[in-house]
Amino acid sequence: MISQNAIDTLRNTEIGARGLFIDGAQSPGTTGATLPVISPIDGRAFASIADGNAADVDRAVTSARKAFDKGSWSRAAPAFRKKVLTRLAELIEKHVDELAVLGVRDNGTEIGMAYKAEPLSAAGTIRYYAEAIDKVYGEIAPTAENVLGLIHKEPLGVVGVIVPWNFPLMIGAWKIAPALAAGNCVVVKPPEIASLTLLRLAELAAEAGLPAGVLNVVTGRGAVTGEALGLHMDVDTIAFTGSGPVGRRLLDYSARSNLKRVFLELGGKSPNIVFADAPDLKQAAVVSANGIFRNSGQVCVAGSRLLVQSSVYDRFMDELLQATTRLKVGDPLDLTSDIGAVSSAEQLDKNLGFVAKAGQEGARLVTGGERILTETGGSYMAPTIFENVTQDMQLAREEVFGPVLGVMRFDTEEEAVRLANSTVYGLASAVWTSNLSTAHRMVRAIHAGVVHVNTYGGADITVPLGGVKQSGFGRDKSLHALEKYLELKTAWIAL
Repeated sequence: MISQNAIDTLRNTEIGARGLFIDGAQSPGTTGATLPVISPIDGRAFASIADGNAADVDRAVTSARKAFDKGSWSRAAPAFRKKVLTRLAELIEKHVDELAVLGVRDNGTEIGMAYKAEPLSAAGTIRYYAEAIDKVYGEIAPTAENVLGLIHKEPLGVVGVIVPWNFPLMIGAWKIAPALAAGNCVVVKPPEIASLTLLRLAELAAEAGLPAGVLNVVTGRGAVTGEALGLHMDVDTIAFTGSGPVGRRLLDYSARSNLKRVFLELGGKSPNIVFADAPDLKQAAVVSANGIFRNSGQVCVAGSRLLVQSSVYDRFMDELLQATTRLKVGDPLDLTSDIGAVSSAEQLDKNLGFVAKAGQEGARLVTGGERILTETGGSYMAPTIFENVTQDMQLAREEVFGPVLGVMRFDTEEEAVRLANSTVYGLASAVWTSNLSTAHRMVRAIHAGVVHVNTYGGADITVPLGGVKQSGFGRDKSLHALEKYLELKTAWIAL
């Protein structure tokens, strides 16, 4: 684990102006325009990134297509691709402290979480897919003896990757690693408020031996660079994590351009269901508090709807309040902080808008609901709990993406299922029970891509992540993610 001394040394490192990363090297944007990088820790600008445009996206896509057609990566031996990606994982681990602190300065995640969830997770993901490269086989079809039917698996071509600001390195690796492992070339559009670690990743990839043009990064505003990537006629697929409205826009861009494949991991309003026979109510309360409040609630699978069986409601709420009030909100680069900053002043304002609306609609504020630590100049919010939440309230229906929890009571298993499935989302969920039959029934009944049992979070790279309903489609993580980045080709051979 990183030391406080190392953090304090790195927190003031000069970053300066960062350009785009195209064709294996840093490159200035076409116009020379830049965007300030403002840290949510103190509200101050500490770097700048290039404000890319459609011409920059076109340069990056052209570089990626040229590299793909050249075949230095797409047709390289699996052993070579495996060696390069393994080396990249090693370089990330070598620079783990630098990457962790850089990311926290950018988006405000508490360092204890960021250290594991960003660089160390990214290194593990890249190593996982490096090891998978030489385990992908084609197939031989069952045919008549005078025919040979072969099914080849080939890379798609140019993959556009668009990632959010909450965990850009971790989520970026979920998409970049399998896309590269499959032999594709990639153009990444990072979030404009958290681009620095992905730019650094591209530099490390070049150092690891990735050929020029195979991994490109174009920074800038989503409405400009994201749109250009989505509409580009030479991009074969888009892998996106972010909001529902932007996901719909990307589907529209596909229809308006070349019918590129689009894979979407969108929002969630995940139910966390506590039955009276939960194995340990105190532990369930601690995990539930962390499941919504860590990283200031800015987690796609956050358990933002808490459903508690009536017979243990009061006891559980006491435990939950104790667990919540023990969490320390503070400087995310202080190892004693449990919760860091909200990613931006704009996101903080949005969170507070949800708080105001919940009160207007009749929910009862239990704790929090306010901006704190204003003297720092940063964006900090107290963990917030509302009870008496009903399904018709905004807080029960819409994703906040902040440290705001809505609590509901239920009496029966059937009522819990009804409440759990009563949103347009279906990303994650959890069930706390000692009854094995109840657990299996709930796993089957809940409409979500992930169902935790007696825990919340922690699923590793070996299992897929993705949603149903308006939480999107397509899966990140696990060997199943490779399928998104491979094309099937049939060879039908008369013998």
